[in-house]
Amino acid sequence: MNDQVKLKNTAVALDIGTTKVCAIAGQLNEYGKLEIVGMGVVRSEGVSRGVVSNIDKTVKAIREAVDIAERNAHCKFRVVHVGIAGQHIKSLHHHGLLVRHDSNTEINQDDIDKLIKDMYKLVLPPGDKILHVVPQEYTVDDEQDIFDPIGMSGVRLEANFHIITGQISASRNILRCVEKAGLEVADVTLEPIASAASVLSEEEKEAGVALVDIGGGTTDITIFKDGIIRHTCVIPFGGNVITKDIREGCTVMNEQAEKLKVKFGSAMADEIVDNRIITIPGFKGREHKEISEKNLARIIQARVEEIFDYVLWEIRRSGYENKLIAGMVLTGGGSLLKHIDLLSEYHTGLPTRIGQPIEHLAHGYSSQLASPIFATAVGLLKHTIDNFGDKTNYVEEFKRITEEPRFTNNYPPLTNPAKQDLKMQEDSDDDEEEVENGGDKTKKKGLFNKLFTLTKDFFETVPDSEF
Repeated sequence: MNDQVKLKNTAVALDIGTTKVCAIAGQLNEYGKLEIVGMGVVRSEGVSRGVVSNIDKTVKAIREAVDIAERNAHCKFRVVHVGIAGQHIKSLHHHGLLVRHDSNTEINQDDIDKLIKDMYKLVLPPGDKILHVVPQEYTVDDEQDIFDPIGMSGVRLEANFHIITGQISASRNILRCVEKAGLEVADVTLEPIASAASVLSEEEKEAGVALVDIGGGTTDITIFKDGIIRHTCVIPFGGNVITKDIREGCTVMNEQAEKLKVKFGSAMADEIVDNRIITIPGFKGREHKEISEKNLARIIQARVEEIFDYVLWEIRRSGYENKLIAGMVLTGGGSLLKHIDLLSEYHTGLPTRIGQPIEHLAHGYSSQLASPIFATAVGLLKHTIDNFGDKTNYVEEFKRITEEPRFTNNYPPLTNPAKQDLKMQEDSDDDEEEVENGGDKTKKKGLFNKLFTLTKDFFETVPDSEF
């Protein structure tokens, strides 16, 4: 029974990235920390720059990742929370106004919900839809800079909103892939918001911080100030562009370029003290190639500096360049490059640290989960539990799935088909003989009765002993 209760409180998140697809399941323990019960990671081949480019390959990767996570968690998944990213993501700011008819009553949650609901009626460019509406500051009559107006009295309730939009076709393709993999989607969340949930502390969000998630196909930026999301954007450059530069600069294969970047790559050429020579085997008896570690770092540094130029331009465009007391936090697979935090500080002038998704994990977590690569997946799981874990329909759906018999074998014992046919023939002959000797005529249906009983036993449910 305890296992049933634990499974009912389990949430599942799915991170569909450019380089990997990660399915992760977990729950909150009694101390409010995340306990991971199952995780599956496979290589992604059907996603380009955060957008699905091949449905079949993406479906296959999702199914494989979910199967691995299901085996680890010892349960079946049907409802998942999915992340969305890509260069089609845009953001804008809008001002909302609600005129209340009764100034004597207090402002309640219904008033705020009505104000937020009105934002979804905005006219957008064709093909775009609103993904998230994030309230900023409220104004009640002439009182400005209010973060929580509930309980106040007033006629005019105004608010500034940060609105995040994306292409309808991109989100539909993600939903279609998940559904083709045999899963149901609970909700879709912007991946930069999810990464922030797993990497940033509340103090950093309050002080002002820029989260830069350097993924395989894109670099996602999220700016927080006073605990509120102030700016979001997606840069169409990531780790794959660095790999491509190495491939062309060193004239090597893509797999070799990726290994060079991961094993020997550095974001700062000046930090290379021992200029080692890296030897790459040639093709079919051809001579091997030699690449110096410093030259490799120069290729990487040029591209990373270009990415940071875009990051700095977005920070300036947001208007929070001089308000980020906590500086910058780097996460994602690209942040694993050596000395990338030093290059960030030199290039942007902001104090920088590498963000690991361990902020909310329970003690005893796997060392693999501590990698910035899983920041989005862990953040999606945390966001799911915080916002959807207590919803009845979500719990009931998971309860229905986890309580169905799954690990028992209700099938009849397998027998030799030839012997079974022979036995059925003998039973049939016995029944016919009884009829000829004046036996009960109802026994003529002996074969039918046996088949009916066998079928009945086959479909009859057996209580699951493991739950």
